[in-house]
Amino acid sequence: MFRRKSAARKATEETLEEAIESTTDESPAEPVAPAGPYDADEVPETLVDDSWVDLGSLLVAPAPGKELRLQVDEASGEIASVLLAAEDGALELRAFAAPRGGDLWSEALPMLRSDVAQRGGTTADREGPWGPELLCEMQVELPDGQTGIQPSRIIGVNGPRWMLRATLLGRPAVEVDDAAEWEQILASIVVRRGKEAKPKGEALDVVLPPGARRAEA
Repeated sequence: MFRRKSAARKATEETLEEAIESTTDESPAEPVAPAGPYDADEVPETLVDDSWVDLGSLLVAPAPGKELRLQVDEASGEIASVLLAAEDGALELRAFAAPRGGDLWSEALPMLRSDVAQRGGTTADREGPWGPELLCEMQVELPDGQTGIQPSRIIGVNGPRWMLRATLLGRPAVEVDDAAEWEQILASIVVRRGKEAKPKGEALDVVLPPGARRAEA
């Protein structure tokens, strides 16, 4: 950007006038929000096929180079989240029930900031493709016993009666401007809310797909 400004200062007055005239009638392009994640009742018919993994509340497209894992809550034994992992980072997905037409993500943001602060971490706000995001840094103990910093980028998407919370870990959480591949994966996710009544904020059920099995930790 700075190089462009430098070149513009060296341009002749005639060249500058021509450039101004050519752009006078053009409005700056508005940022385009991603089409997805999708609601199961509104997803394009041509998008989902038999290669997708059906996890009950989430349908996940095949992602080359990414390993699909299900994170289990040790206390309850229930599946807590879906994780797509690669060598350079990971994407964690959790879907929650929300009121129709509500903005559960705006309610969740201050609670997430408080939770990170209570655990000794730091947060920063960012405006991303889906709106407000949270950049976090948490101090963690590494496998070798030393202390390290785990960065994360938390994205919230409000849908019809659901909210999808996506957490990017590793490189895509640090190099946020080069995380397009991970953002495309998030944009392809399909959320199946179900018709049953659920309290606001309750996690939507994730189920093992047919033929899958639990692996030992």
